[in-house]
Amino acid sequence: MKKQYKITTMLLVTFVAIAFIVSSCSSNKSALVSNKSGAQLWGENCIRCHSIPSPSAYNDVDWETIGLHMQIRANLTKDEITKVVEFMQTAN
Repeated sequence: MKKQYKITTMLLVTFVAIAFIVSSCSSNKSALVSNKSGAQLWGENCIRCHSIPSPSAYNDVDWETIGLHMQIRANLTKDEITKVVEFMQTAN
């Protein structure tokens, strides 16, 4: 019975530690993202996989749709994609 309790306790402690690390990493990322412009985020994320599209190639509604799609595909936060879409909309 004691061995079962120790294993359960160790698993619980490990789970809590991992959850803490993940949450602190995401909060650090949020702080970094809040300091970046849409142009910076676009340069760091979008052109890794795409050639540089002309902002005028799409209208504002198209950029919003593309943003929703790429938020999922590129694993971007809501804040990141909002800044990128706003940048592309102001440039078109």
